[in-house]
Amino acid sequence: MTTIYDIAKKTGYSPTTVSKVFNNYPDVREKTRVKILETAKEMGYLPNANARSLTTKRSWTIGILFVEATGAGIRHPYFGAVIESFKKIAVSKGYDLMFISKDVGGRRSSYVEHCKIRGVDGVVVILSSSDDPDFQELLDSGIPCVILDSSPEKAHSVCSDNIEGSLQALRYLHSLGHRSIAHISGGLNTFAGEQRQQGYEQALRELGLTFRKEYITSSDFFSMESGYDAMNGLLALPDPPTAVFAAGDLLALGAIRAVQDRGLNVPGDVSIVGFDDIEMSRYITPALTTIRQHTEQLGAVAAEILTSSIEEQDTAVKSVMLPVELIIRDSCRPVT
Repeated sequence: MTTIYDIAKKTGYSPTTVSKVFNNYPDVREKTRVKILETAKEMGYLPNANARSLTTKRSWTIGILFVEATGAGIRHPYFGAVIESFKKIAVSKGYDLMFISKDVGGRRSSYVEHCKIRGVDGVVVILSSSDDPDFQELLDSGIPCVILDSSPEKAHSVCSDNIEGSLQALRYLHSLGHRSIAHISGGLNTFAGEQRQQGYEQALRELGLTFRKEYITSSDFFSMESGYDAMNGLLALPDPPTAVFAAGDLLALGAIRAVQDRGLNVPGDVSIVGFDDIEMSRYITPALTTIRQHTEQLGAVAAEILTSSIEEQDTAVKSVMLPVELIIRDSCRPVT
């Protein structure tokens, strides 16, 4: 069985340095860390989890709390991409990931109880619900948490600039001559949906456009089905919009299908802008103009904040908002 002494001998570093790398000590140069980890992988070395826990007083496990009450589901490309980028950083720092629920051993429990039973060092929360008392209990528990797409006062948070993204979308449509711009909302039951609708309404005021209640169609799900139904409702209006800003790319893709099923054309009859820039958006016809969220950066920043909070026991709450950008493709055209 390969030991740290074997790795030390092969790399030329001391056993102490090798041990520091496996226990994630900060006082090791990155070049040294990479060489030791690569050598360990080549030699098939597996650090003893129990020994690491005794040495560092940590379980080296991070919980993922994914609240699915919104119906979005982990299969949504945005969430999958964020979790993958979070995983890359966390695993590179020696952590395992596990999903947290309210059910442990076949019985109902709270998030906090599950975290304590599993001994997780910290939790990344996705799609949090401020109305859930168990979630609030988790924030009050002292367990390090970082929350994506939210901005609580008691925990670290990372999100995209949703309001600015909405402003960019409407400014672009306005620059093309559109004055009748509708919004397919992701619903006010999520942080992102609420923020993007807020940005839409703010943009109307900024651009001097009339607010029309019938031009906002709400949905509880960021899904193609919801986008399809919402677009059909907008097209049935006596004065349908010439452009639509959808709060998510899946909503936008459903909207495009609804337009096409009515024998109309995007962007010939209706211009459509999405939000997220999921991979599918660039391959559909027409390719979707959208607001890009940097999913890799979102997950990576969240992982860096959480692991730092765990290892340095830093109690200062960090709130990071990342920029977005307009990606212009083929789903919009100027008004003639």
